[in-house]
Amino acid sequence: MGRLLFLTFLIVPIVEIGIFIAVGNSIGLVPTLAGVVITAVLGSFIIRKQGLSLITEIQQLMGAGTLPARQIADGLMLAISGALLLTPGFFTDFFGFLLLVPTVRLLIYNAFKSRVQVVSGFSSTSQAPFSPQFVEPETTNDADIVDLDENDWR
Repeated sequence: MGRLLFLTFLIVPIVEIGIFIAVGNSIGLVPTLAGVVITAVLGSFIIRKQGLSLITEIQQLMGAGTLPARQIADGLMLAISGALLLTPGFFTDFFGFLLLVPTVRLLIYNAFKSRVQVVSGFSSTSQAPFSPQFVEPETTNDADIVDLDENDWR
């Protein structure tokens, strides 16, 4: 795993530099730099929009007592997409935009879901998978605690 990570951090910048040189020779320096900035801004806008709708979907599923496993995986892939899109370069932007496509995320999720096991942290006495467990607060007789009303402090 360490060698793969090392090779990734070695090869990706070399590929990015090569693509920068090729694109810069074809269209010029200013359009090349503008393309990098535009892809970062556009990607950030799309990620924000998809992320907000994903948060809403997760809240609805959790409210219904369903584990939002696919949606959480989508959120992780959107975060990776954001990191790739904010990294300057066309090679990383390609993979970042690829992760913005819901079908691609679903394919990746289906490829990995058989390798991941989700274990619930809830007890068997709870009535619903996501029902909150309320515990009475402990009472203390600590003499150092002073309870003030709203009118007693500034």
